[in-house]
Amino acid sequence: MRSYTAVIERCAETGLYVGYVPGFPGAHSQGESLDELNANLREVIALILEDGAPEMAGEFVGTQTVVVA
Repeated sequence: MRSYTAVIERCAETGLYVGYVPGFPGAHSQGESLDELNANLREVIALILEDGAPEMAGEFVGTQTVVVA
């Protein structure tokens, strides 16, 4: 079992949750709830992995707060 970190935002126009896995080409989806988004991301990732694990283009490190004066 593998785990991946997804970045999640809420679209201001549609109200949908949008998520993607940084550095994982094609691993993105959306959903009306966080549970639906998670299920959709699991499905997308499983489909991508059927062709073998892709080479990750980057590694999620974290988030940072940037203060601008």
